Amino acid sequence: MSQQRPGSSGPAVPVPALPDLPEATVARLPEYLRALHSLAEAGDETVSSEGLAAAAGVNSAKLRKDLSHLGSYGTRGVGYDVALLIKQIEYVLGLTRGWAVALVGIGNLGHALAGYAGFASRGFRIAALFDADPARVGEEINGLVVRHIDELPRVVAEEGIAIGIITTPASAAQSVADQLVAAGVTSILNFAPCVLSVPEGVDVRKVDLAIELQILAFHEHRKASLTALPGGYDGSNRKSVRRRAGGTGSVEAVGS
Repeated sequence: MSQQRPGSSGPAVPVPALPDLPEATVARLPEYLRALHSLAEAGDETVSSEGLAAAAGVNSAKLRKDLSHLGSYGTRGVGYDVALLIKQIEYVLGLTRGWAVALVGIGNLGHALAGYAGFASRGFRIAALFDADPARVGEEINGLVVRHIDELPRVVAEEGIAIGIITTPASAAQSVADQLVAAGVTSILNFAPCVLSVPEGVDVRKVDLAIELQILAFHEHRKASLTALPGGYDGSNRKSVRRRAGGTGSVEAVGS
């Protein structure tokens, strides 16, 4: 069952009613969207499931199943309409409205994120910056003045902020999360190296760069150990490395 995309000027575009998607599918939709935007920028109007799957780093069967949840099946012999699929995915992900975001913690990482221009083209707007350090308060970054954390409740209400980003040290992260939740923020992206405790109904996504590096270190260690085995991994033998399904970039050694 489909409905018309709300808030659209010009011809109505049919989109699926919001489905109850598997979490794994939700996690892959942004990858499809990134690949589709690249295709659109290159001037491609259609793409096959195999072509889109390769661009997104997943297998084509998984991609077709994911997109079927959206009611998008492509056209045999033609593939998917790139512009239409972008609209469908953006609608399902809620990107047809501009999300106002609060960023708390203006250290090196917070400063870099505050100055990043790529959020706007993907449906997000850094609406407010906060820090507890008097030396940071008043600093201007990308047209925004850093406010004291005590102003958070008022600014969240004024700007209609539902999403918060935490880039503080781990020791301050839980307190900041509590303040965000108390102010009405219901989704948090946490860069602090700790686990947050939040009430039911508040969603938290954790990004730990050190953990990602440790996972890569494991793969490097494993590849190095395999080189010491007879007939083991040879970095020059690309056939001995297979990308793990799911497009995470992880690899595993297999026989030639």
